Amino acid sequence: MLQAEEDLLVIAAQSGNHKAFNVLVLKYQKSLLRFAYQLSNDAEMAHDAVQDCWIKSTKNLHQLNDPRAFKSWLYRLVKWRVTDLIRIKVKHQMRITNEFDEQLSPYNEVNKDNQYEDGVGKLTKVIRQLPTIEKQIIHLFYLDEMSLAEVAIVLAIPVGTVKSRLNRARKLLKQKLALA
Repeated sequence: MLQAEEDLLVIAAQSGNHKAFNVLVLKYQKSLLRFAYQLSNDAEMAHDAVQDCWIKSTKNLHQLNDPRAFKSWLYRLVKWRVTDLIRIKVKHQMRITNEFDEQLSPYNEVNKDNQYEDGVGKLTKVIRQLPTIEKQIIHLFYLDEMSLAEVAIVLAIPVGTVKSRLNRARKLLKQKLALA
């Protein structure tokens, strides 16, 4: 889909055209789910975050002034929602742990390495081991094929910072691949 076509779909969706909005949902659903999963490592949370993002976008799409910013605006919504859901989950887990510390202690240990080994390639495992910032940069730039400017908008950082973090992420990735 060309950028001009997408811009027209965004404008139509802003005007209340449900078919245009559905086309946008179909275009971005999978990549938003991948991004949310990369941020949370939790499939259910990723689905919830993306669904919440779509709901919020229906209410706030009319506030988007530049249709070209739609993609980065969506990714930013997902990033914020995943962050909120993680924060809520952590608070909930801390409360439960404090209340039932002795009863829950055997269940708190989860082997995350084994959880994702089935069918996952070496590169994907290494990307998951990267620190959060580097993992986000790699995912947005390479997997979602965003430009440096779009990544900067999603992460709310300058383009120069994106470049330096991308460079650092590549170096870390190379080091970890060499060790794996």
